[in-house]
Amino acid sequence: MIINRSAISPIDFHGLRIYDYTAGKSLSSSIATIEIAPGARHAEARSRRSDKYYLVSRGEVSFVLDGVPHVLKTGDFCFVRQGQRFSYSNQTSETATLILAHTPSFDLTAEEFVPPEA
Repeated sequence: MIINRSAISPIDFHGLRIYDYTAGKSLSSSIATIEIAPGARHAEARSRRSDKYYLVSRGEVSFVLDGVPHVLKTGDFCFVRQGQRFSYSNQTSETATLILAHTPSFDLTAEEFVPPEA
């Protein structure tokens, strides 16, 4: 299977631009790239279904895993276990890019987002 990026319509999700290469396909895993604009963040969440594998392919991304902050740079990797709470953000002035794989494949109904504190 070959999937050209030009054939994918990006999903805009709160400052994240997601290119889901495997959307709508019945596969055991899924893969996407995520462009994170300066100041954008992924709200705290966890997956009831999938392990998540994040590789920083460009820039710097601040991850929080179970409340512990980490700064990842180009070439760094983050593994998020199924059920583990995480969030990430771009606190720099340059767009960052992540490569994300889910195993088993991504299913939005299995994602739980933590409501922001008032």
